[in-house]
Order: sequence, then C-alpha cells, then structure tokens
Amino acid sequence: MSNLTAAAEDRVAGSRQTLPIAALALVIALVVQALGQLDIDLGVGSVIVFPMVWGLILGLLVSVQKVRPLGIRLQKVASALVGVAVMLLVARLAFNIGPSLPTLVKAGPALLLQEIGHLLGTVAVALPLAVALRLGKATVGATFSLDREPSFAMVSEKYGPDSDQYRGVLAMYVFGTMFGAVFITLVTSLVANWNIFDPLALAMGAGVGSGSMMAASSASIVAAYPGHEEAILGMAAVSNLITTILGVYVGIYVALPLADRFYRFLTRRQDARTPETTTPDVLSAPDGPTDEAAANRAFREEVAAASGEIRIPLWLSLGVLTVLGLGTASVAAGAIGWNIVGGYAVLLGLVLLGLFLAKVSRKISAIVWITTVGAYVSSPWFFASGSLNSLVGSVDFLSIATIMLTLAGLSLGKDLPLLRRIGWKIIPVGLVAITASFLLSAVIAEFTLGAWG
Repeated sequence: MSNLTAAAEDRVAGSRQTLPIAALALVIALVVQALGQLDIDLGVGSVIVFPMVWGLILGLLVSVQKVRPLGIRLQKVASALVGVAVMLLVARLAFNIGPSLPTLVKAGPALLLQEIGHLLGTVAVALPLAVALRLGKATVGATFSLDREPSFAMVSEKYGPDSDQYRGVLAMYVFGTMFGAVFITLVTSLVANWNIFDPLALAMGAGVGSGSMMAASSASIVAAYPGHEEAILGMAAVSNLITTILGVYVGIYVALPLADRFYRFLTRRQDARTPETTTPDVLSAPDGPTDEAAANRAFREEVAAASGEIRIPLWLSLGVLTVLGLGTASVAAGAIGWNIVGGYAVLLGLVLLGLFLAKVSRKISAIVWITTVGAYVSSPWFFASGSLNSLVGSVDFLSIATIMLTLAGLSLGKDLPLLRRIGWKIIPVGLVAITASFLLSAVIAEFTLGAWG
C-alpha cells in the first residue's frame, strides 16, 4: 500500500514543481508578446509568425538546452498545464461562437460537408505517400486521421497495442504535437494571403481536431481578414468541435476501415513470398531487426514514460494560468485594466462550471460543456450577453494561445528522443497530412458555402 501511495504522490505536482515552470513560461510569454508578430514576404504570399509561435520555439529551445537541463518531471508539469490552458482557450473561443450563431446556422451544411476534407486529406493523399516511402503497416495508423488522443483507443481496440498500426498512431501523434502548430501557421498564413478563399471557408478548414493547431491556424486567418475576427474564430471553434465529436464515429466506422482497405489495395502486388518489412529506422536495433511485438511494446512504453500523467491541483493550475493570462493579455492590450481581470473571472467561472457539469453528466466532456454554455451566454438570447461579451472581449484570444504554446514548447524536450526513433519518414507524411487536410476541407467549404449562399 505504501508503494501505491508513493506512486500516486509521484503523479501529483505541487507548487514546488509548478511555480518554476510557471515563472519560466511567464518570462517567455511576456517577452514574445511584447515583440509581436513578424511578417515575412515570400514573393508568392506573406507568412505571419505570431508571438505564440515564438513562444513555442523558445520553450522548445529551453527544454532541450544542456546548460541547465529542464527535468522530465518539470516538462510533464508544463504538459499538464497545457491541458488546463486548452480549456481557457476554448472558453474564450466560446464567446466568439454566440454572437456568430446566425452565421454558423447559415453555414450549417458547409460545416458538416467540409469534414470530408479532413478525411480525404489524410487517407487519400497522405496514405499513398506513406506507402511509397514503405512505412509498412504503420501507414494505416499514421494516416487514417491526424491522430489526436481518441485515435489511440480506436487503433488499440482493432489491432492491439503491440501492432505496427498502433506504432503509426504514436508516430503521427508525436510529430503533430511537436510541429503541427508551427507548420499549420505557415501554411494557413500563406494560403490566406492568396485571397482566393472565403475567410469562413478557411476557418472551417482550421478545425482539424487539435486545439493548438486550430488556434494557430485561425490566428493566421484573422491576420489576413481582421474585419471578420469574431466570425472566423467562432467558425473555427465550432468546426474543431464537430471534428472532435464526429471524429470518433467517423474514425471507427469510416476512416480506419477505409485506410486499411486502401492500404491493402495499394500493396496488393507485393510479392507474397517476401514479408513486408516494417520501417527499419523505428524497429531495428543497431545490431539488426528485433521482434516486432517486443519493439512496438518498448516504443509504446517509451512514449508512455515521456507523456506520463502528472496531476496538478485545480486551484494551483488555474491560479498559475490566470497570472500568466493577465500578464500576456495586459501586454497585448498595452495596459492593465480591470476589464481584463473581469474577463478572466468570467472565463474561470465558465471553466469551473464546465468541469462540474462534466463530472455530473459523466458522459459529456468539459470541453463540450464549456463551448455550449459559453456560446449561449454570449448569444443575443441571454439577457447579460452584452456585459459578458464586453468583459471577455478585453482578453486577447492570441494572448491565451501564446501561454498554451509556450507551455507546450517547454514540455517538448522529452519527446525529441521519440522523434529520432520514429525516423525521418513520418516527417513528409505528417506535413502532407496536415496540408491536405486543411486545404481539401477549405476547398469543400468554399464550394458548399457558395451553394448554400
């Protein structure tokens, strides 16, 4: 019993581990927020690098430097804070959904149909590339979706946790965590400046099912179309929520079976007498190939060790994030005001209510509750929406994204050994999957928005 108690205590971080990371994140976030964004002209369009991207990069550099190494436990604390920061970001986005509900209702069919783009982008485009690179059966797990958290359960149930398919999910997850937000920022910024897409179509494409990627992508769209900020952020948030909710059902019943069949079709001519080799730079030891099941199991355990759960008391995590949030929001606004404090009080109240309702309902996640309640209280149908929107509107959306991605950067150093073990092949596959998912979704949304006015 004492060992179990010690293990449980080891998974809980107190103020001694949390405050150093919080102080480090605060310094980085304030510096990058003060520096502002950088516009880079590429000739075929311009790319905007936001403070949140600088925060991610600087956080990563700090987490991998060897002068004063950042311990694995501290990096896990940063990762735990990211999970809570996501809820604050969703709460802020919810206040863009309510005022935009008429626009969202008008775009209803487009919102649903553009999800086909996310499916086609990974299966129809990234999967053939993975086959051409001979990624092996890991291709199925790596390319049936962009592989966020729900994908683990789907593939594990169908193929088992020691399968090559499961290894593919892990590979894409690590890649997306480390590079997804930065890369989609560059892609979206470039495409948005071509001025060939409706900004709402681009916002729909931004909802790829990842909170950090959605935030980074929608920020680039807002920079290109500042007059449509509220509608863009609201549309992106709803699209991301739809992708997250529908993704489970689409993944189980459509995407995963389709990817498996398409993979077998593309590899049907392979010589049956020659067993298909799995990716050597993932499963081969220096002395030669090892048993696949054992290698996959070791790989999974390595990922679990790097991303093991660390829990932070809610009062501590919310307190830390509030201090970070007030600092970055004040820098973004150019002044410290009581309206920003009031805005954060509303966001904290919404997060706490969402967590309470999730605990009571048990089957509906806090993210869904936060989005739903936030959209309602910010809509014209709620009697106090004007006052609430005024307060929350003073909190800059990008300032919260800067906090989240800075903390994400501080947590990424522990994942670098995993990325090296995954090998280079997942990099082009991941880049193509993200690009195709965004572009195809935006193209479908563009046509359906036109069809439904």
